[in-house]
Amino acid sequence: MLKVKNISFSYQEKTTLSSLSFKLGKGKNLAIIGESGCGKSTLLKLIYGLYDLDEGQIFWKDTEVLGPKFQLIPGMDFMKYLAQDFDLMPFISVSENIGKYLSNVYPEKKKKRILELLEIVEMTDYANVKAKNLSGGQMQRIALARVLALEPEVLLLDEPFSHIDNFRKNSLRRKLFGYLKEKQITTIFATHDSSDVLSFADEVLVLKDGKIIAEGNPKGIYNKPKNSYIASLFGDVNEIEIDGRTELIYPNQLVLCEKSIVKAEVVRSYFLGNHFLIEANYNDKAIFFESEKELATGTIIYLKKKP
Repeated sequence: MLKVKNISFSYQEKTTLSSLSFKLGKGKNLAIIGESGCGKSTLLKLIYGLYDLDEGQIFWKDTEVLGPKFQLIPGMDFMKYLAQDFDLMPFISVSENIGKYLSNVYPEKKKKRILELLEIVEMTDYANVKAKNLSGGQMQRIALARVLALEPEVLLLDEPFSHIDNFRKNSLRRKLFGYLKEKQITTIFATHDSSDVLSFADEVLVLKDGKIIAEGNPKGIYNKPKNSYIASLFGDVNEIEIDGRTELIYPNQLVLCEKSIVKAEVVRSYFLGNHFLIEANYNDKAIFFESEKELATGTIIYLKKKP
């Protein structure tokens, strides 16, 4: 189990993380979400041991994670950390990059492992291509394969799909998180993509200004956000007063009806494939809801929350 106990950290005099505590069991996936600058990347680096804590302790099982003051080479052997810069060696091949830390004692076993990892990240056809000739998304996939090579006990991922095209991202996510579950690798990933969180995380931490403001399972965080900041991390959200109480309502939770207290005027329809996202004006504020059909600008409509 990973245990983070009351940790704090500052860059020079500015506090970046303050009094964070949480636990994570073996084989679980934890998503860290929050606006840019809230401390997500810093938290991953502290868990890996790249920085020294100002206060608190971090343990994996019975081993304390220690920073550069105590380690000749920063970072813990049983963990792997994938930063946003990938750190590939540009003038060697994709296969050589992935196999960099694999033993050469059994060459056939090494070759088989590299091919297995190439399949997971869908880069088999690029085995002999030099890393410098890859796109940003391809580099990110190779970097993912490399941190998996030695099957770490703990995997730390900072925006792991940020450079990957949408048409490849969904397939890659399913393969990667399926593999991590199969191998029971404890994974913590920082992300801005709500699909990563809702589909693949077991638990979620929400950070704001260096503090944990919400934690729990994805369904609970999504369905009952404590405030508009948390709700907005999952996409558009409406703040609508119903029966004297302001409610946070996602666009997919609103439906058209014949009459209600929510009377609005259509501003624009956005085609999203299997539905339209409708922007409307309600009490001089923009609200959003989903519709199967496009609605003409200026149409007066009534909305209610789904039961």
